[in-house]
Amino acid sequence: MRLDLHTRALMTKFVDYSRIENATQLKTVMTRKLLIVFFLLATLGLWAQPTNTNEKPLVVPEVTSWTGGTGQVALSGRYVLVTKSMAGVAATFARDYKQMTGRTMTLRKGPARQGDIVFISRKHDTMSLEGYQLTIGRPTKKRNGTAVVEISSPSERGAFWATRTLLQLVSPTSASLPCGQIVDEPQYRLRGFVFDVGRKYIPMDYLRRLVRLMGYYKMNTLHLHLNDNGFKKYFDEDWLKTQAAFRLECDTYPGLTAKDGSYTKAEFIALQELASRNGVEIIPEIDAPAHSLAFTHYRPDLASKEYGMDHLDLSNPDVYTFMDALFREYLSPAADQQPVFRGPRVCIGTDEYSNARQEVVEQFRAYTDHYLALVESFGKQPTLWGALTHARGETPVRHEGVLMNCWYNGYAQPDSMRQLGYQLVSIPDGLVYIVPKAGYYYDYLNCEYLYNNWTPATIGDKRFEEQDPQIEGGMFALWNDIPDPTITIDDLHDRIVPALQTIAAKTWTGRLVTLPYEEFEKYCKTLKR
Repeated sequence: MRLDLHTRALMTKFVDYSRIENATQLKTVMTRKLLIVFFLLATLGLWAQPTNTNEKPLVVPEVTSWTGGTGQVALSGRYVLVTKSMAGVAATFARDYKQMTGRTMTLRKGPARQGDIVFISRKHDTMSLEGYQLTIGRPTKKRNGTAVVEISSPSERGAFWATRTLLQLVSPTSASLPCGQIVDEPQYRLRGFVFDVGRKYIPMDYLRRLVRLMGYYKMNTLHLHLNDNGFKKYFDEDWLKTQAAFRLECDTYPGLTAKDGSYTKAEFIALQELASRNGVEIIPEIDAPAHSLAFTHYRPDLASKEYGMDHLDLSNPDVYTFMDALFREYLSPAADQQPVFRGPRVCIGTDEYSNARQEVVEQFRAYTDHYLALVESFGKQPTLWGALTHARGETPVRHEGVLMNCWYNGYAQPDSMRQLGYQLVSIPDGLVYIVPKAGYYYDYLNCEYLYNNWTPATIGDKRFEEQDPQIEGGMFALWNDIPDPTITIDDLHDRIVPALQTIAAKTWTGRLVTLPYEEFEKYCKTLKR
């Protein structure tokens, strides 16, 4: 810092160098001079106490708490397992670190040394299971003053999220991390994406890429909409010409599986296993009794003559026989004692069925309750699309332990569903639905509006308290309504990534985000895509 002539003159005025006769006097004078400098800088507003603490690092989603330290710690390229159960998480991190940076991360047996990453399971009294503490470079007596990077969490899942934060903090050109401490946990338990693979075949290679990307952003739920059909108006108003598909290999009904692209049971199981290693749960959906043209193409006798061929005829008992067998194929334990549907949740569909007559409403309610019970009987939590405001009636429909996607308040009023006892997922169509090139909903989500205004506490025109215990979380969706073969996987990916980053921020950090949207968007563009 340069001092102006007036300040320098003031300093000279207080120091008479001609009278200095020995070293002791010089020391006294210099001390006096330094005191004068500090006094003048403070008086002139030019001095601020230097803290040198590191600023909060940029991460998506933004961490919920940061305490800055000073300096940097260079990673050694080693990790240490204090808790052996963290071995899988650590190994996954080492592979991802190598892929992203080109540098090796190896297991060290023995005490941690400078720059090592330490994995430890530790209970934190007020922290959820997905939470974690990431301490960078704090020397401790226990480690003989060695500065390490310590990951501690009550669970392996929380430790995995900590490694995702670490991956964003390192770069291919630098293995140094800013010293400080992150204490981080999600504001909402469910953070997800609904992907319509029924109306457009999505190659398995892309789904595998997607679950890794979701894990990178701490998104923990991928809901796969496995069957659906196009709109008759795009196919000469002919149901028999209208595109419809069921995407899973099926032994119970040979020929039901889509011919234009499908998933074998083995590769669907492998996808679920890969997803689990990346912190992501797959919720498979078999959608009925509407959106069921794939089933009625296979069995025309199951179709409703009154409401359209995409509706199952709920007065026909063969519908139950058919659908029971279909669900059981994927829910029943296989030869390896595990079902095809490996995760804890399964969706039974139930959206957009006709309510033209009360009789059919009661039939719909009976169907809904039957398949909620069937999924529960296999030890899974059933999920469904909200429809019980649209389908008001007397036939009881179970609610305890049921997860409901609240997508349109005209179909299911979220405050009423909450009062009934359902756990809710916030997925309001007017805010978070992508329908590529359709001219309705969104081609690309309005991420700026969502970032600045939305959390899962907002469902349509209803606003709840943040972290209401009955609001499980939030999702966005991509629906392939338009049968346009020119829409490529790259086109879909281009729409998914910014939405994924934004919804990750607003379901993990929620209302605690502090970064202005312009900075958030700019940083997102530098990240893994």
